[in-house]
Amino acid sequence: MSTNQKSKFNLANIIKYGIYLSAFIPLVIFSQFISPFHFGKVIVFRSLIEILVVFYVILLVKHGRQFLPPRTPLFWAITIFTAAFGLTTFTSVNIYQSFFGTLERMGGWFSLVHFWGFFVIATGVLRKKEEWLTFIKLSLFVSLLSAFYGFLQKTDIPWIIGSGGRAKIFGTIGNPALFAGYIIINAFLALMLYFKPGNSKNEKRFYAAAFLIDAFAVLLTGVRGSVLGVAVGIVLFGFLYSIDFGSLKIKKYTTYFLILVVVAVGVLYSLRNTDFVKNNQYLSRYADISPKARTVQTRMWAWQAGFDGWNDSFKYMVLGWGPEMFNVPFSKHFNPNFISLGSETLFDRAHNQFLEVLFTMGLIGFTAYVLIYIYAFKGLNKLNSNPENKVFKIGLISALVAYMIHNFFIFDTSANYIMFFIVLGFINLLTVANNQISAVSSIAVKSKNILANFVGTILMIAIIFSIYFFEIIPAKANYTTTRAIVASWNGNHDLAFEKFKEAMSYDTFGKYDIRHRYGQYILEQGTRQGQVDQKTKERLLVAIENIKKNAEESPEDYLPYLYISRSYILLGKEGPNSPYNDLALENSLKALEISPTFVRTYYEVAQAYLNKKDLPKAIEWFERVVELNPQVPLSHWYLGITYAQAGQLQRGARIIENSGYNYKSSEVDALRMSEIYFRMKNFHKIAEVYEALIKLNPKDPQYHASLAVAYREIGERDKAIKEAQTAAQLDPAFVKEAQDFINSLK
Repeated sequence: MSTNQKSKFNLANIIKYGIYLSAFIPLVIFSQFISPFHFGKVIVFRSLIEILVVFYVILLVKHGRQFLPPRTPLFWAITIFTAAFGLTTFTSVNIYQSFFGTLERMGGWFSLVHFWGFFVIATGVLRKKEEWLTFIKLSLFVSLLSAFYGFLQKTDIPWIIGSGGRAKIFGTIGNPALFAGYIIINAFLALMLYFKPGNSKNEKRFYAAAFLIDAFAVLLTGVRGSVLGVAVGIVLFGFLYSIDFGSLKIKKYTTYFLILVVVAVGVLYSLRNTDFVKNNQYLSRYADISPKARTVQTRMWAWQAGFDGWNDSFKYMVLGWGPEMFNVPFSKHFNPNFISLGSETLFDRAHNQFLEVLFTMGLIGFTAYVLIYIYAFKGLNKLNSNPENKVFKIGLISALVAYMIHNFFIFDTSANYIMFFIVLGFINLLTVANNQISAVSSIAVKSKNILANFVGTILMIAIIFSIYFFEIIPAKANYTTTRAIVASWNGNHDLAFEKFKEAMSYDTFGKYDIRHRYGQYILEQGTRQGQVDQKTKERLLVAIENIKKNAEESPEDYLPYLYISRSYILLGKEGPNSPYNDLALENSLKALEISPTFVRTYYEVAQAYLNKKDLPKAIEWFERVVELNPQVPLSHWYLGITYAQAGQLQRGARIIENSGYNYKSSEVDALRMSEIYFRMKNFHKIAEVYEALIKLNPKDPQYHASLAVAYREIGERDKAIKEAQTAAQLDPAFVKEAQDFINSLK
């Protein structure tokens, strides 16, 4: 072998094994980082691909175009989608976020370009069917490790992240639905290889085990859409196999499986109200297939918000709002029904990959995305040249259909994308003329060593800078943020503040999330204190200045304005004439301009008026929020309490009593109601409230003493004596008072 050929062989092998290494990315977990299951995977994957790019370009420069990927229709569809992603990134309402994505999901065009590079390099270097099968076998092995990690989450092993008898496992992916998507593709790849001609017995045992274990793992995720995808995929595989190979046996087994699934679903649905089903976390979930189920409703509301935003203008219909920007149309067309018990709700994804692309990338991105599937299916449909290719066709079609069904209820992230592009890469190889890429030419190509070395050196320097600025610096900022969070958990707020300041000073990717988390932290600390001290005030002002940067960088996002408003409200508690209250109103109203139906913002406007002692205005805003969604008990609670503060005790109490708000579940809320009832001299209601308080905190002697007084007022003499005695038993300081109280009753 000539020196030139050795160089080609060595470079190709380095790249090939680097590509194989990517199969292990789904196992990466950065446990000490924000978004531990996504951040680390993407950071490692992007760094790996950037390093491989250097070797790949050197290979191309030294040995010509023979290592370029085959330009099939599928290749062009993927390339067009990547270009459409880039175009819609630069027309986005927030170019920075569309380019880099969010810290939680780690998406954005920057990451997608790396997946496109992964596809290009893999299809250019893995030129034999056997090399792709090796890649797939490695992926199956990794999927089994991830599945077993998920099974261990049902235990109490402390070093397993997510352990503790978890109801729905999520393996090494961090989310049950995303884990299911990753496992689904591997399950069908295992099923495909099981039926591949020429397997040994041990190989068939491995593939069968991989399929069954992965399918079982999907079942334990409790994700109904994913389980549906697996069931449909199995049925499709069976019928396609029986048609292409004329197997009556497979057709019979597939029919039995289909009947079993239909009967099981029918029986489960008919027994959905029995204790046996209700008390089983999996059966109850799979039996809940009503369109009124909460998860179904929330997805429908989110999709409707997306469609409303998509229809806002011709630009959004064609180009969308920008990748990673679904939160904007969702907020602008927020459905108040999302608010349950006053909880804060935000969908940053459409939870439907196809609609996600439509809403964020418009018709251009959606068409390009659908073309990927069209050309994948068209290419596979032509694979009838030999039994092996027929099996590949059946297996890959079934995998894609199952994955599409799964993706109708969720979205893609890094681990899922790796599997998706592995499948697309294998299809790209199979659909080349003659079902294979001809071997790399052994004809000597004049080596361009000097040029290759020069280009490689320049690229290596560029990649070092890229990895440092786009991977290492964000990792340092992320890790520093978690040190701040840990310090706050340990009560070391001085260290937490310093670490948050350090993390924000990096001003790198993820800065929005870091500033936002600092804002959440300092707001929680200030709320717990009640009265804001000087140190907390200074830290709140730091939070405000940093969150203002989020507002400037994301002008279509209501959330920064909402958090600025909340910070000013805390500062405005110093007095009704505080200028912070007017600043709170100003920012709350800006948030309402962006998201006019977001319930929580109305609370903040009303709270600012409460700070200003303007009770009529506060009542007006609480009434508006009740009209916005009368089904939220918390809104009625706020309205009733405010009426009571304004002196309209009967009206306030009536609103609260009719609201369905369970104030008896909170000591603070129950005590506030006891004050209202005391001012109304309604001792029957006072007795009810203190009975509830004693259930919450039976060791508080004052609760028993107060209940004794209430019982005395309503004529319950024996109960009054018993409660007075209990108070004395709990605290000796109550002994004399309790005795005097009992004597007064006698």
